[in-house]
Amino acid sequence: MITDGHNHTKHFSPDADQSIEELIASAKNKGFNRVSITEHYEIDFPEDGLDWMFDLNEYNRTFKTWKTMAGPELELLMGVEFGYQTHVAKDIDKTASLIPFDVVLLSNHLFRGKDFYEFRDCYELPKTELHKEYIGVMAEMCENCDNFDVAAHYDYINRYTPNRENFVLYKDCPEEFDRFFEAIISKEKALEINTKSIQKHKELGFTRTMPDPEIIRRYLDMGGKLITLGSDSHQSSCLGVCYGEAIEYLRSFGIKETYYFKGRKPYPEAL
Repeated sequence: MITDGHNHTKHFSPDADQSIEELIASAKNKGFNRVSITEHYEIDFPEDGLDWMFDLNEYNRTFKTWKTMAGPELELLMGVEFGYQTHVAKDIDKTASLIPFDVVLLSNHLFRGKDFYEFRDCYELPKTELHKEYIGVMAEMCENCDNFDVAAHYDYINRYTPNRENFVLYKDCPEEFDRFFEAIISKEKALEINTKSIQKHKELGFTRTMPDPEIIRRYLDMGGKLITLGSDSHQSSCLGVCYGEAIEYLRSFGIKETYYFKGRKPYPEAL
């Protein structure tokens, strides 16, 4: 089974429900032989009553016990998911080198400094304006940061929308997407296809669920090669969600392999 490169546990991610025992059991039951755990680490996140930072050395020590717990049939890779804000870019680059991560994800969970899980006024904007601004920040994020491996869930802005027409399209903001792709391609970083986004589109009743084909085609046309898959699971039931559909969709573009990161280096897996 293709590696699930984006997962969280309740031990270090405050919004996750699954224990490491549940994650391991779910991964083995679903036939995965490799999973990346990418705990949330948000520097100077807006106050919401949750602690989005943790002791990195404790995480490193704990992870060694987790790898033993998983046994030889399931390889666990130690990762982190940093949340971007303009003023913490340098801190992200420094922090990513403090312990020997296998993979570093870079994400944008905010819109105009607010967490849109809590503040959903952004969805009152016209969708083209919303997407143009959000993808513009994704581009800035990848331009300003260097010490990361994967740009995660470019379509996260739609995760909590009440509007089923708020599907992210390349034509909404082509200049911003081109900046975003140029940044990750020139730095040899990967683009994540987040399968939780596909699941959420289904739950919200979107007329479209898979990523806009023009986004995938443009990334490939510009020379993009590195694509990762991640379910962004916070509960064990969501690990590997929509993987079969996503794999078939990527194959329809002639994509023959996706990648996972180990020791901060990309390794291909045949689709």
